[in-house]
This record gives sequence, structure tokens and C-alpha cells, in this order.
Amino acid sequence: MNVLTTDVLTEAVTAATLAPSMHNTQPWLFRREGDAIDLHADYRRELPVADPLHRAVRISCGAALFNLRLGLAVLGCPMEVRLMPEPGRPEILARLTPASPRPPTPAERELYAAIPRRHTSREPFLDTQVPAEHRHRLSQAAAAEHCWLMLTDDPAEVRRIAAILRAADRELTSDPAYQAEMRAWTSRSPGSLDGIPRSAAGPAAQAYELLMRRDFGGAPHQSGRDYETEPLIGILGAHGDLPSDEVRAGQALQHVLLTATVLGLSAGMYSQPMDAPGARDALWRELRWRGSPQMLLRLGYGLPAPASPRRPAADVIIP
Repeated sequence: MNVLTTDVLTEAVTAATLAPSMHNTQPWLFRREGDAIDLHADYRRELPVADPLHRAVRISCGAALFNLRLGLAVLGCPMEVRLMPEPGRPEILARLTPASPRPPTPAERELYAAIPRRHTSREPFLDTQVPAEHRHRLSQAAAAEHCWLMLTDDPAEVRRIAAILRAADRELTSDPAYQAEMRAWTSRSPGSLDGIPRSAAGPAAQAYELLMRRDFGGAPHQSGRDYETEPLIGILGAHGDLPSDEVRAGQALQHVLLTATVLGLSAGMYSQPMDAPGARDALWRELRWRGSPQMLLRLGYGLPAPASPRRPAADVIIP
């Protein structure tokens, strides 16, 4: 059995911290128990207005869990994962215990190398179609985590989904408390280790955009750099709607995002339809799918996106 050293733990947790999270809140903690690791939700970093049921917390932690799994496998300490291991302690989202030693697969090495290059893009993409073989690999990435990914660039479908997104964004932003909460995470002081800095905010959202982005206070939109007219959008979902399904969806989300990075694709995320209950129900009806939608994605070819800050491993490892 391979030994989980402090250096391996620190390197794997550092990779885990590079996962995406809503408003870059980074709501995760890690506790070592011998050669096992528990992943905890850090509810001190919750968004009580936008995420009162902690769905986004669990998805973010699931994404961090996927990075952690990859890091440990590549560093020679593969792990078995059990979700929600203690029913009486819902803050413990996963427990990783040593698995039989094995060499990392080429796919694991490739995805692990993509972790520091994956950044959420809020910029326009090129009007270049994503080939069918890339779409298949993205769908396979979700399926590997027991989730699903529906991809479409059909103009009629995209317009219907965009209308649901716009209605959700309008409902959310009409709440002053929601606006205040978002500003709190997008107006951090220089040098802050969390939140969304202006450099990563993307252009200021415009009312005419097809896919309505959150306005994180970015610079004015540059003329001549319009958003793609026929975007490729994806709806990622789980086969159930329990907390464990949300953690599973977070793992699938990160697997998809890293696969996109490997393929040279950029990705942006829109959680508004999941945060507004009525919009999520409307999206569910639009899908006509047996499963729960968890995230809306925009995928395409774009310029490299800037990184958002991250807390160091020492700040998220519970002693």
C-alpha cells in the first residue's frame, strides 16, 4: 500500500483548490485521518441568498473532489471514494480511502496536467463549430461520473433555454439581497485569495446578449468582440436529485471542464436557472429528460482566460 505523505497530500489538495466554485467562494475543507481523507463542506463560505439549500456548495466540492482524486492517483496514492459516508454528518461530503496500488492511466495524467490551465471564461468565443468527436468526448466525461451532458447548438433549442436563463437572471437580480451578496464577492480588496477579481469578470453584461451572464463588474464591452451568434450550450445533470447526486454532478462538471481544456476548448458556466426554482422546473420540462439539471455550460473556442485567486492548501487542510 502506498503511504499518503504530507507532501503528496499538500500537492493533491493544491490541485483540488483549483476547482471552480460559485463566486469563487472555495467552500471546501480537507481532513486527514491516517491514510484517509475526508472532504468537508465549509458552510462558513455559503451564499445564503443565492444558494440557500447548499446545492452550489456541494457541486463545487464535487469538482474539488475530482481534482483531488486525480492528483492522488497521479502521485501514486489512488483512492476509493464514498460519498456522504456519515448520514448524521452531512457536512462530510466524501471519504477517500486507499485503493490497491496501480500506475496512473494516460488519461489521468492528461487531465491532471490540465488542472492549472482550466479557467472559467466570461469572454466571447469564436463562431467556430465544435466537432462531433469533441462533443462525444465531453459527453463521455460526464457519463464516466454517472451523470449526463446534453449538448445543443440548435437555434430553436438554444433560444428556449436562453429565455429560461434570462427569466432566472431577472428574478434573481430583482432581489437587493442577492445583488449585495454578489457584490460582496466581486469587490474584494487587491490581493484577496477568494472572490472574482475584475481581471476575471469578463465584459460588463449587456441586455441584448443571448445568454445572460452575471454582471461581475467587468470593464465595458469592447466593440468588434461580440459573443457567438450560435453558441454550443450544454446542460449537465445527475440521475437523481439528492445531495450525493449534487456531489456526483460536481465531479462530472470538473471532468467535462478538464476534458474541454485538453481539447483546446473554453467554457463558461451559468447556474442562474438552477438557483431560481421556477426556472429549474422550466428547464427540466424543456429537457424532457429523466434526470436533474445541475449546470448550464457554454463551450467553444476562445482566448485563454485569466485565473482567479485561490487559498493555499494550508488554509483548507483541517489540522
